[in-house]
Amino acid sequence: MRPPALLAVDGGGSKIDAAFLRPDGSVLGAARVAARDYERTGDKPFLDAIQDAILAACADAGVDAGTGIVARRGVFCLAGADLPLDDRRISRGLTARHWVGEHVLRNDTFAVLRAGTERSFGVGIVCGFGTNCSGVSPTGRIYRLPAIGPVSGDWGGASEIGTGALWHAIRAGDGRGRRTSLQRAVPAHFGMRSARQVMEALYVGTLEDDRLAELAPAVFHEAAAGDGVAQELLGRQADEIATMATAAIRKLGMRDRTFDVVLGGGVFRNRWAPFFERIDAGVHAVAPHASLVPLTVPPVVGAAMLGLDLLGSTRAAHRRARASLTHERLSPQTRTRKER
Repeated sequence: MRPPALLAVDGGGSKIDAAFLRPDGSVLGAARVAARDYERTGDKPFLDAIQDAILAACADAGVDAGTGIVARRGVFCLAGADLPLDDRRISRGLTARHWVGEHVLRNDTFAVLRAGTERSFGVGIVCGFGTNCSGVSPTGRIYRLPAIGPVSGDWGGASEIGTGALWHAIRAGDGRGRRTSLQRAVPAHFGMRSARQVMEALYVGTLEDDRLAELAPAVFHEAAAGDGVAQELLGRQADEIATMATAAIRKLGMRDRTFDVVLGGGVFRNRWAPFFERIDAGVHAVAPHASLVPLTVPPVVGAAMLGLDLLGSTRAAHRRARASLTHERLSPQTRTRKER
């Protein structure tokens, strides 16, 4: 049997989604697996996780994974594809795996952008474990950020929010900082009695640093309950998101254009209205015709859209793929029930 036309993959800090599609947008199979070690996207652990997602999607689609190439073309939108040297390293890793006849590699921000808008241009922002931003102008010019941490001028994401929450909780406890409900909420999340216990656990290694990202929902909860310190921390995050978006808008000459700013990632899955209102105000101060679009569909939809664009598929094909590639369709529980 001839391999499917398209394999779409989206990979971030927490999960990897893979889907097989026909040129008419029909989804043959799809799967979601947990990610691992995305900071080194081109290395073996992350590539192995991508392979797990592909194999699960093969099983769902009835594609024979043992015959070599599983799709004629692949679109891979991956966190960690930040610098040109990353692109080269990751592309070598993808080529060595021989999953597809030819592949296209993009940062995961491009999947978010394409998943959230029907336009060919706009701005996409990811705020999950970390933050990143990309933009495409009406003429096809691209804006990208390095997004490799403080050394590239970055601030934000659940990791920074969680670290900031602990910072404020520690200072509130020892008298250096303002009183804040984070002093209670931070240790409570980890089943500890004090922020100092959390600090000590991090220091001796019984608690991994990246688990501080788990605190982001608690910070939103405390902000919504009226805690000023939590509100200021999230205000900084909102301002940083607006700053990234407006930098892209200025660089791409889109201040007077009508376009979408698509917001994807776990931090945007909160319901605290002032957070979005502050981002909206910051963006509209520079681009009054821009629209803020929190992403509700899986970002792998964007990878699929980019693939269908390359195949020259119809609008109906794009609509069909959008309607089929849902979070429920990708859920392992849903897939298990279907296979039964």
